Order: sequence, then C-alpha cells, then structure tokens
Amino acid sequence: MSHTSTILVVEDDAIVRMLIVDVLEELEFTVLEAADAGEALALVQNTDKIIDLMMTDVGLPDMDGKQLANKVRELRATLPILFASGYAENIDVPEGMEVIGKPFSIDQLRDKVKSML
Repeated sequence: MSHTSTILVVEDDAIVRMLIVDVLEELEFTVLEAADAGEALALVQNTDKIIDLMMTDVGLPDMDGKQLANKVRELRATLPILFASGYAENIDVPEGMEVIGKPFSIDQLRDKVKSML
C-alpha cells in the first residue's frame, strides 16, 4: 500500500477513544478523531480529507452510530464502516459495514481493520 490508511475514530468516551487511537497509530495508521457524530460528519464532509475507514461507537450522544453511518454513506458511498459495540451480536449491519464487540483486543482490532481496508 502506497499511502498510510486513514481511519476516522468516532467515540464519545475520551479514554476509550484515546486507547483506540493509540492502538491504531501504533499499527501505523493515520487517525482522525471525533467525539460525536457532528464532529465526524464535519470531517467526512471535508472532501480534502482522505478517509479509508470509519470506526464508530454505536452509542453516541447526538445520534446513534447507525444513523451516522447512513449519513456518512450519503457523502462517501463506499466508505467501509466498523461499529464498535458492547452488544455486537445484536446488530445487523448493511453491506460494507462490520461490527467488533467491545471489549476487543489489539489483535482483533488490527485484524478487523486490515480485513476491511
């Protein structure tokens, strides 16, 4: 891969977000962060930004991760989306979207992200 993949991490819990960002940066990804759907949409709407994958928490304060994913797909129709959820087995996700159950290990996260990119 010629460029480093860029991952947008959307997570309202600052500590969890920081941990995910650290792990992804450790794996040599470029990471953009958003604390809520509003911030995430602002980043996605900026067409100068390359985003290869969005990882979002399902439970966000302003709209849930699925609503966010639908809005993001209106802007970037092919963007792979990874949902992080404590209730992974209860979520059906559309084509091109996957779920990782919380808590997840660094290896699980790495493998899931790499398989999606």
